[in-house]
Amino acid sequence: MTAVVLDLGNVLVRWDPYGPFVGRLDRSEVDRFFSDVDFAAFNHHQDAGRSWADARVELAATFPQHVAALDLYVAHFADSLPGPVPGSARVVRDLVDRGVPTFGLTNWSAETYHLAEPAAPAIGHLDAVLVSGEVGLAKPDPRVFRLLAERFALDPARTVFADDSPVNVAAAAAVGFDAVLFTDAATLRADLETRGLLVPEAGSTAPAT
Repeated sequence: MTAVVLDLGNVLVRWDPYGPFVGRLDRSEVDRFFSDVDFAAFNHHQDAGRSWADARVELAATFPQHVAALDLYVAHFADSLPGPVPGSARVVRDLVDRGVPTFGLTNWSAETYHLAEPAAPAIGHLDAVLVSGEVGLAKPDPRVFRLLAERFALDPARTVFADDSPVNVAAAAAVGFDAVLFTDAATLRADLETRGLLVPEAGSTAPAT
């Protein structure tokens, strides 16, 4: 293996969509907003390149009672990023120190992506990041994985891809990446050690092969 690609949300930086509403909107109202608009699908459109302005227009035509909630979410998006995922920054640092090309592939709105690195500075140590909202393609679309390989000159068969979504892991594997499911930084480190990309830390036991 010669390179590593990491998802960002809940791999390097924590994401909590309720964060922007804390102290601003009752939780039951937030739940109603998320349920009515199918927030996972709604947000996927943002990840795939839809602007927040267009999203607001569409929401005003379908669920006008939730426009204020959307405005809160966008205005306070930074509060959805409570900080780094524990241990992941050290994994990135150790990969960089060993000279392993390390990239990011994230489903993220182009308009809010600038808030990622302040919340998790390790993102700034990656060689480059492919942001779905900037290219108009979002995981698990196989085209975004092909674009990833092309843009960063990666051989999928020699590249580890880590993501916290089983669907995205399966999609990456179908394109030929050595895809692993992220559950925590310690497990990711072990996955990278077994592939020779990291060495066991002092005092740890190397995983069996």
